[in-house]
Amino acid sequence: MSRSGRPRKVGGTIFRRPKSAFWWIRYRNRDGQIVKESAETKDRQEAERFLRGRLDARDDGSLSTLLSSKKLTFSEWADWFLERRSKPPFRAENTHAQNLNALKHLRPVFGSVLLGDVTPEAIEDYLSSRLDSQRCVKTELGVRQLGKLKPATVHQEFRILTRILNVAVKQKRLGINPCNAVEFPVSVSQSTRKPHYMSASEQTRIEFHAPSHLKNAIVILVETGLRPYKELLPLKKSQIDLENSIVHIADSKTPNGIGDMPLTELAGQAFKSQIDSTPSTEDHVFPALRKPSSKPHLTSLRKIWTATLKRAEVSYFPLYHLRHTFATRLSAGGVADHFVTQMLRQGDAKVFKRYSQAKLLMMRESLARLDRTANEHDITSGTLRPN
Repeated sequence: MSRSGRPRKVGGTIFRRPKSAFWWIRYRNRDGQIVKESAETKDRQEAERFLRGRLDARDDGSLSTLLSSKKLTFSEWADWFLERRSKPPFRAENTHAQNLNALKHLRPVFGSVLLGDVTPEAIEDYLSSRLDSQRCVKTELGVRQLGKLKPATVHQEFRILTRILNVAVKQKRLGINPCNAVEFPVSVSQSTRKPHYMSASEQTRIEFHAPSHLKNAIVILVETGLRPYKELLPLKKSQIDLENSIVHIADSKTPNGIGDMPLTELAGQAFKSQIDSTPSTEDHVFPALRKPSSKPHLTSLRKIWTATLKRAEVSYFPLYHLRHTFATRLSAGGVADHFVTQMLRQGDAKVFKRYSQAKLLMMRESLARLDRTANEHDITSGTLRPN
């Protein structure tokens, strides 16, 4: 109670301050001390919502953290993000490397700015500046400029900035994400390369010129839609059940990707061929070709894939696009988009994993409808683009 004996107000209030365009709020913290701060809005209802948020934070004990974050700079928060949300197991190593690279450009602009002072206008200015920037590469003769940055490169930096600030909102270090009010000024879909569909004739030529382990990998990828570097190459022999035609995926890009995947007859034959070609002492289906190596399994097929495409006289496209080929062939075979999504393991796994047997049966039926000559008929079918 107050000195006068009256009950102390704990609800807080909003008020106007002289020479200020914004509403201010006043409330007491858990120690009974009065706290005054700007709601940073001219709208009374938004100011009241801001006050309720502060009172809720006080009641659940997170108010001190929230207030201390008002002095938190973007650079300090980026360090926390890199340490707590960017590294494995939260994200893949490649994702962490992309975050580090993006922050090389974000820190000089936003590093010293308070986290709460990052505005949509500042972000839009940054994007415009980056889109007008030149791509620079260091060489022995000095720095070379290779033309303007691609919109896809700048958009990736924008996505990483959005992710960093979204985590700040979830951790209650930020009220709202200013990126939500920003529209990317350039169409990215028109500037990015569309996934390549590998036709049946191209597949035949590529397999003819490919070494045995790459040939097996190609067949497996177009018959199962596995992600090549995250799911296929790290596979162990113990994860392959040839008798029941199932492969167990223990680690994936997303939680939805973890689970059992049925195999077609061609995929099973390719797995058997690959396992038979490796020494019995090896645990992995695709063991490292050179010893010693940093990992016991192959980590990349890029060089041999590029060389094989050249020998087969096929224009280059990433190995990952075989996943798109898998989705295209399923769609061309008449499989519903919802089932294609499940085959790609991109949908909501919470419901489907409750009925694992039904899911496997449905997936087997879908695999039986694979059209291996998709996009080569007179009438083409729509495709689902995998991520």
